[in-house]
Amino acid sequence: MRIVLVGPPGAGKGTQAVRLAEKLAVPHISTGDLFRANISQQTELGKLAKSYMDAGNLVPDEVTIAMAKDRMEQPDAVGGFLLDGFPRNVSQAEALDELLQTEGITLDAVLDLEVPEAEVVKRIAGRRICRNDSSHVFHVTYSRPKQEGVCDVCGGELYQRDDDSEETVRKRLEVYHTQTEPIIDYYKSQGLVRTISALGPVDEVTERALDALKREKAENK
Repeated sequence: MRIVLVGPPGAGKGTQAVRLAEKLAVPHISTGDLFRANISQQTELGKLAKSYMDAGNLVPDEVTIAMAKDRMEQPDAVGGFLLDGFPRNVSQAEALDELLQTEGITLDAVLDLEVPEAEVVKRIAGRRICRNDSSHVFHVTYSRPKQEGVCDVCGGELYQRDDDSEETVRKRLEVYHTQTEPIIDYYKSQGLVRTISALGPVDEVTERALDALKREKAENK
């Protein structure tokens, strides 16, 4: 299957993308991974992207699209893929449609992970990271440390990252509503969107997503 995963920051897209890609036996293609791979391998696209990033500028759509095109043409993506973080706006969605049309293929579904804004703020603003090891993550509500402000694993200090502050989260949500959310209407006009609740245990959200994809596949047989 060829799937696009969308949802606001804090919806759990990264977690669900990895799980769904594994269940569906397709590669998980994320924008972040594309940039890191191209930059670390010093590809021409990577060098170009880095030049914009080093100057503090946004990487132009055409560079992101070229990276995505190159990745989708790899052998492991021939039978399908799951896109995470791309397309990020309507112009990228239109470019993706053009890319797929040249190959004579189409998207099978767009999974929209739905989360109330108040929950997004609660999820992200409540995160606390260990200064000694950023892989040690706690939450003031969902995964509290035994001792406030202290990492259970190594005893390091727990802190809130600047980009996890409530003010920053609300700004990120504004960007999502302005730039990315319009692609949902774009894909709704093509009958591709399947909206599921991203609330509840991770396993339950995964099952909802798989059920939605199964219904999509059955309806299009």
